[in-house]
Amino acid sequence: MIDISMDIDAYLEKDPTASGKWHIILFSAGFHGLLLYRISTFFWKNKLGFLARGLLYVSRILYSMDIHPSARIEGGVVIDHGVGVVIGSTASVGTGTLIYHGVTLGSKNVMKGKRHPDIGRNVVLGAGAKILGPIYVGDNSKVGANSVVLEHVPQDSLVTGIPGRVHRISERLGSRQ
Repeated sequence: MIDISMDIDAYLEKDPTASGKWHIILFSAGFHGLLLYRISTFFWKNKLGFLARGLLYVSRILYSMDIHPSARIEGGVVIDHGVGVVIGSTASVGTGTLIYHGVTLGSKNVMKGKRHPDIGRNVVLGAGAKILGPIYVGDNSKVGANSVVLEHVPQDSLVTGIPGRVHRISERLGSRQ
């Protein structure tokens, strides 16, 4: 419940069209997909995989979102629009992150173990961005629309392009790229 409350608060902060909590609860497809993920995660953790996978299927059909119930998404995440969002089973997403439509947190290879990215806190993932493999995107970073990120991203960075390239690192790090 705490994560859901944090999600609603984050939507109120980051979605300019959200006119209130009830607006988000009733009309935000991105929130609905995230809510179904949170419920399916509860089932997954309680060894009710059939119910978890059933909700995953519902989310795919209703919202075109595919978020595996074993992915770890902290409270306070916003999925704007949500259509086409894919988050793999070993991915993690930190609080304060904003995910636009068409984002994939996927793997590069079929293998066991850790194969999906970890996204830090307060990250912005632009529309259509693909972050692939067991890499880390640092806190407060931004990934540009349609970028393909295949390597670790330092915190406070801006990444764009195919393949993704770090164009700017915050002055706080004391260096530029």
